[in-house]
Amino acid sequence: MNIHEKYIKRCIELAQNGLGTTYPNPMVGSVIVYEDQIIGEGWHKKAGEPHAEVNAVRSVKDKSLLKKATIYVSLEPCSHFGKTPPCCDLIIANKIPNVVVGTVDPNEKVAGKGILKLIEAGANVTVGVLEDQCNELNKRFFTFHKKKRPYIILKWAESLDGFLAPEKITGQERKPIWITNPYSRQLVHKWRTEEQAILVGTQTVVDDNPKLNARDWDGNNPVRVVIDQNNRIEENSFIFDNTIKTIVFSKTQKPSKENTQFEIIDFEKNIIPQILDVLYQNQIQSIIIEGGRQTLQSFIDENIWDEARIFIGKANFENGTKAPFISKKHTIKTNILTDELIQLRNYD
Repeated sequence: MNIHEKYIKRCIELAQNGLGTTYPNPMVGSVIVYEDQIIGEGWHKKAGEPHAEVNAVRSVKDKSLLKKATIYVSLEPCSHFGKTPPCCDLIIANKIPNVVVGTVDPNEKVAGKGILKLIEAGANVTVGVLEDQCNELNKRFFTFHKKKRPYIILKWAESLDGFLAPEKITGQERKPIWITNPYSRQLVHKWRTEEQAILVGTQTVVDDNPKLNARDWDGNNPVRVVIDQNNRIEENSFIFDNTIKTIVFSKTQKPSKENTQFEIIDFEKNIIPQILDVLYQNQIQSIIIEGGRQTLQSFIDENIWDEARIFIGKANFENGTKAPFISKKHTIKTNILTDELIQLRNYD
């Protein structure tokens, strides 16, 4: 590992502190080095708050050293005014002579303009250090800006014999059937705080009446997204409690109300591109697809997904709702006590 990689690696470590809190901004870390010593560092914590470079500069005790230092940043410094001033201007104003960038920002508002501005101001700029790792750090942000859709994570739990749920009994209470242990369920709630939205189909809400929040982990609740073609979901369902922003897709218009937004789509056509376009317009960069089977299988069949996270519990149901079929590739397997977690990546 060369000297630049050493400090960009530290930038990535810092940036990861912002997972789930920086939307719609990317996660960014920054380190300032003088004579192979870190004299300042910072990361972006929340949209509207100072960027990583600002926090790094502010943390430097002896500002006179900035004129002889190198600033490392995992993502290209911004060159435009948003909720905060451009970071390029800050670097130039402090006369930091050397800038090392992990990867170029795909946002068309930046996209190389920051690097060009620094070069034109006389800075010595190095680009593309640990580029793959920096791109992976902001896979959600990059997918959103390059593919014009959210980063899609499929998630489900299935029994040992391959069922999502046992056969439904008439009159059965509306509540989830747990397949996994409490530790796996807590991990799922942690994931919910890291992504911007969570999507389920009509039948999941009708059968289970889920809250779709992150009650078992401290963090932000995801936006709830529900497909309800014929407005079958009862008004007293948790998804209509107005505690969390909720987007409902149906074929007939209903008046939106506080925290609940109704969107009409054409169910005679492929609904997935329509849903993803609405989510893109709502600035949603990542989403967990939690079911049911038909909804999950639709994304799989269209090959529109980026990750799949599949829990396999120890129960056997013998019959019921079959789990989706997905080809196993790029597989990572881990155990969470009695559960097995399979993680897949769908690379281009």
